[in-house]
Amino acid sequence: MYRKLRALGACALSLGVLAACSGGAPQRATDGGLRNNIMPTPEPGTHMFGGDSLLQLGGARAANDSQGIGVNAYLWRGALETLKFMPLASADPFGGVIITDWYQPPAAPGERFKATAYILGRQLRADAIRISVFRQVQENGAWVDAPVAASTANELEDKVLVAARDLRAQSASTR
Repeated sequence: MYRKLRALGACALSLGVLAACSGGAPQRATDGGLRNNIMPTPEPGTHMFGGDSLLQLGGARAANDSQGIGVNAYLWRGALETLKFMPLASADPFGGVIITDWYQPPAAPGERFKATAYILGRQLRADAIRISVFRQVQENGAWVDAPVAASTANELEDKVLVAARDLRAQSASTR
């Protein structure tokens, strides 16, 4: 009986400590001014407390940091830059997900596009970015899903990679 009470007490204490450590989920901004709510990428080398593995100003981790959840800052900024022509629905810099709202090109009023970008890692690599593109066409006054050319997502991913590499080169030249 005493062992069971002691084990139960240890479990309760562990759960209490674990609950006290929880900071909750990051808040997502979904208002129309979302672009202004995205945390700026800090200058290289600016850390809150110093050291390479500590949290940088603005909540972003260093690109080569191996602890915690984070994404490559250059890919993040490159994806935002590449998709800026589409209205932004939501962006999660901690999880690395950018979701756009429907965009209707002026040249094609009967179709619209939506994109979701996933930044999958902390390294600047081609396999660390995935973009899904969705297309709808208007038929009889209603929007109907339509196929997207397979090359569309690949072309957007390539543009993100080029933008990310340019940002990294600019960052390296300012050091």
